[in-house]
Amino acid sequence: MTTIRPFVCEDLFRFNNVNLDPLTETYGLPFYMQYLARWPEYFQTCESAGGRIMGYIMGKAEGGGEKWHGHVTALTVAPEFRRLGLAGTLMNNLEQISEQKKCFFVDLFVRVSNKVAVNMYRKLGYEVYRTVLEYYSGDVDEDAYDMRKALSRDKEKKSMIPLKRPVRPDELD
Repeated sequence: MTTIRPFVCEDLFRFNNVNLDPLTETYGLPFYMQYLARWPEYFQTCESAGGRIMGYIMGKAEGGGEKWHGHVTALTVAPEFRRLGLAGTLMNNLEQISEQKKCFFVDLFVRVSNKVAVNMYRKLGYEVYRTVLEYYSGDVDEDAYDMRKALSRDKEKKSMIPLKRPVRPDELD
């Protein structure tokens, strides 16, 4: 049995099995603590019956006016627990929280090379809004897709009309 519950501080010392995936961005403890303090409703974890952390989602609400939106900062599931629908469940929970906050859309960034994740997000109703050049730094900087899904407040789905050209990270709003 899987339990989805709020992420707590002690989980930071128990989620290595999830964060060791090379496609998972790992942040410093202050970054996680900031999210936990400011947007606790957006920070959730999946836990197995035996108490192992299976995955987590971390996000926030930001923007203003028609750009008020939910944002997925991190979503990851440990390799041994993938293909069970956990990521979809966590995404659905974040979307519901964003609906309650009257957001217009939910967005996220994903590596262009991460085809599995891009396809999963497409199945969940997300579309590529724009490409962000060299968003991820590393040995070779990598582009990201900014993917979006309109929520009920965006009746005309304006938030999903794709941009015609790629942008650089310093152009993000």
